[in-house]
Parts: sequence; structure tokens; C-alpha cells
Amino acid sequence: MEIYLKLRHLYLFALVLCLLPFYTSAQQAAPKVLLMEVKSEIDPRTNRYIELALQEATNIGADHVLLELDTFGGALNDADEIRTRILEYPKPVYVFINKDAASAGALISLACDSIYMAPGANIGAATVVGADGQAAPGKYQSYMRSIMRSTAEANNRNPHLAEAMVEASVDSTLSVGQVLTLTTSEAIKYGFCDGVASNVEEVLKQLNLQDAQVVRYELGTSDRIISFFLNPFISGILLLVIIGGLYFELQTPGIGFPLIAAIAAGVLYLVPYYLNGLAENWEILMFVAGIILILLELFVVPGFGITGISGIVLTMVSLVLVMLNNQMFDFTFVPSENLMKSLMSVVIGMAGAAVVIGLTWERLLNSRSMQRVVLSNTLNSREGYRSANTSEHLVGKTGVAYTRMAPSGRIMIDDILYDAQARDGFIEKGETVQVIDHSTFALRVKKVQA
Repeated sequence: MEIYLKLRHLYLFALVLCLLPFYTSAQQAAPKVLLMEVKSEIDPRTNRYIELALQEATNIGADHVLLELDTFGGALNDADEIRTRILEYPKPVYVFINKDAASAGALISLACDSIYMAPGANIGAATVVGADGQAAPGKYQSYMRSIMRSTAEANNRNPHLAEAMVEASVDSTLSVGQVLTLTTSEAIKYGFCDGVASNVEEVLKQLNLQDAQVVRYELGTSDRIISFFLNPFISGILLLVIIGGLYFELQTPGIGFPLIAAIAAGVLYLVPYYLNGLAENWEILMFVAGIILILLELFVVPGFGITGISGIVLTMVSLVLVMLNNQMFDFTFVPSENLMKSLMSVVIGMAGAAVVIGLTWERLLNSRSMQRVVLSNTLNSREGYRSANTSEHLVGKTGVAYTRMAPSGRIMIDDILYDAQARDGFIEKGETVQVIDHSTFALRVKKVQA
């Protein structure tokens, strides 16, 4: 009997050990929810935030994604990309409209599997407007109606009501002649809203996810740094460093700190805009082409002409366009204040660089490094210095025009040919001339009357 009890206890102990991993696994199998927040204008920064958040949801194995949204809208192209990402995401995506989901926000909300709204919230008013705040041309409205309708259909919502959020409705159940905007109660009535909630916790409770592990997504340090460099004021400072660095590098031999600073500032200027979807490849290529043209003007093409001017224009235009969310020079949806900010940043950056160059030019010339490569002493003929090729001794001598001078040509003095220029009019070949002056490159002569 004692042996039997011991075997029984041993069996129970072994059974507990076998079932323990399954119990632990069940405890760890609590659903995971990734929470992301959008409480600003829909723009390339928002677009990238959503993209990174959904990537993070995949990386951590989230079972659900919840978007807390409060926006008056923004860029149509960015909203369309966000909509596509949400529709194609393999796990359920819910939205909690914490007060407003207007325009682009309404489109994003319709892409989500379920919509929850706070008391007093609104959804709708998705008319496409231009930079001046007026309704955009009909082709944009037609496209917006189409994607609103198809997005509503994808999640079994009334496509006609979604379309009415873009242009005035003729539906008898709504206010005729007005763009549709639904309150929380109206959204529930017409099947656009799945529930009312005051906060995220109440949304999770209605989804039976109150015990879920909630992971709030926030931008990492690198992404916050990128956002910092998108500030127009910071962009202006970077432009100053780019222009000033290139200028000072051209004044010193070899590769030094100014060039390194200019390259670093260029990277910090272009990369954040590129990562946020503002800087297109063609805009960056335009910037590079402008720099190449400027360098060609400085080192290859003599003088300063069309090459240098074209380089400066390309560089300035590219720096402005990089900061704007334009579509191949289409500024329909670019707010006028954004255009002014970018223009002011470029102008202030270049003006600041000019001021810095002006203030430091004298100090640069007198610096030790410049004294090693710049001849600062004047070798005056009165002090005994004389050029090996000076023509001063020819002044007053006479010779013969070896070629026709119109007014430049060549003359012969003592069987030696010299470049010369007639002081007055033309001189025919064979006529007698007299040297009256000289310069580095030619003699100045006059015709001797017979």
C-alpha cells in the first residue's frame, strides 16, 4: 500500500511537470495590441509614422492594431497610401476617432475594420481642397469619390454615404445640397460606427481585449532626430553650412574641414526629406546637377556665364522643391504658407552664407593657412623688380604692321614679331607703326604718318 501511494504521488508530480509548459504557454498567449496615435495633419511624416508602426506591429507579433485618430485632414496622396497599407494589413486594424476624422481622416477611418467614436466626435467632410482652401478641380473630386466608395465597400459600409462625404448629397435621408458629416449618433445609425467610447480602454473592452498586452508605438531616437531636421529653421542653418563650406573649401588647397562640413550638412538636409517622402529622386538629381554645373563653371569653363547661372538656379529650385510635397511641379495641394516657408529658408540660408563670407573674408585672407598659398606682397618695378617678359623697353620704337590690324594684329620690330593693338582705327599690313604703350599681353601702337 505504501509503495502504491508513492507511485501515485510520483505519477501526479510527473503529470504536473508535463502540463506546466502548456499552462505557462496559455498564460503567455494573451493577445497583443499595438496602439498608434495620429493627432496632427496627414502629411508625409504621418505617412511614414503609420508605415513604421505597422512594421513594428508585425515585428512584435501583434494580433490587433488600434489607431487613435484626431485630425482635420491633409494631403490626399499620403492619405491614400495610408488607406492602402491598412486595407492590405493582414491583422485587424481598428480606429478610435477621438473627436475629429475629417477629409483625409475620414478616408483612413473607412479603411479600418471597425470604427469607434468618442461622444461629440465627427467623421466626413472629405471634399478635396487646394492650397487656397477652395474646392479642387473636378478630376480630384472624382478620384476622391471613387476611393471613398471602394474603401467603404471593402469593409461592408454604405458606399453612397461615403461618396456623399466628398460632394453635396442628393440622398433623401440626408441634408440635400450639403457635404456629409456624421456625428457619433448618426454614424451609428447609418452603420459607420461600431460603438461609442470615451477612451482607448473602453474601445479595448468593447473588443474583448481588456486583458490584452497594449504596446504604444512611439518614434525611435533616430526618427525623432529626422523630424528635428525637418524644421524649416534648421534647414536654413544647414543651407548656410552647405554654401559657406563649399565657398571656403574653394579658397583653400586640398580637402579640409569646410568640405566635410558641407557634405555632412547636405546629408542632414536631404536624407530626412527623402525618408519622409518629400524629396523625390529627381529633385535630388536636380540638386546634384546644379552642384556639378557650379563646379564646372569654377574649374573648367572660363568666365562666369550660362553654366554657373544654370547651376545656381537648379540648386536653389531643388532645395525649395525638396521641402514641398509637390507632384512633379503640381502645387495644387501645397499650402501657400508651406511654399513661403521653404522659399524663406532657402533665401535666408543663402543670405546668411553671403553675410558670413563677407564678415570672414578679410580674416580668412590674413590667416596663416592662406598666407602659405596666397601671394600677399606686391613686387613693384620701382623697387627693382622686373618681369622677364616686360615690353617697357619697346615703348617709342617703330616697326611695321606684319598683319592687318583690326584693331588687333601683329607687328615686327627688329625682326621679332609682337602681338599689338591699334590705338585708333585700323592699320593696314605693311604700314609703319610706333609703340606708345604696353600691357601684359600686347603692345599698343599708332600709325606713323608718312
